[in-house]
Amino acid sequence: MKYMIMMFGGLGATLERRTPEWITSMHEFMLKLDGELKESGEVVASHGLVDTSQAKTVRFQNGVPVPTDGPFAEVKESLAGYWIVDVSEGRAIEIASQVVAFIEYPMEVRRIMDESSAPEL
Repeated sequence: MKYMIMMFGGLGATLERRTPEWITSMHEFMLKLDGELKESGEVVASHGLVDTSQAKTVRFQNGVPVPTDGPFAEVKESLAGYWIVDVSEGRAIEIASQVVAFIEYPMEVRRIMDESSAPEL
C-alpha cells in the first residue's frame, strides 16, 4: 500500500523557540532519514515545501476562482513537507513516529486511494 506521511508546522512559530544547533540537527536528521528511505526503496516521492509566505490561496469569489497571497487556510499549522512511501501501515506509522519523537510536532499518515479504496459513485 502507498501512504502519504505529512509533516505540519508553522515554520516561523516552530523554529523561533529552537536553537540554531537544534535546527541544524533536525535538518541533518531529516536528510539522513530521507536518504535511508530512498535507499531502501520505500520512498515513492518526497518533498519539502517553501514557507507559506510564498504560497497562494485560490478561493471562489464573485463567481470566479481568484488567487491571492492570503489570507491562508484557517489552520495553525501548515503542510511543511511529505513523503509518499510504499510500505505497510505499521511501517508508515513507524517512520512518522521517528520524526515526531525528534521534532515534537504532529504528522499525519494517510493511505493513498487506489481502485480498492475508491468510493463508489
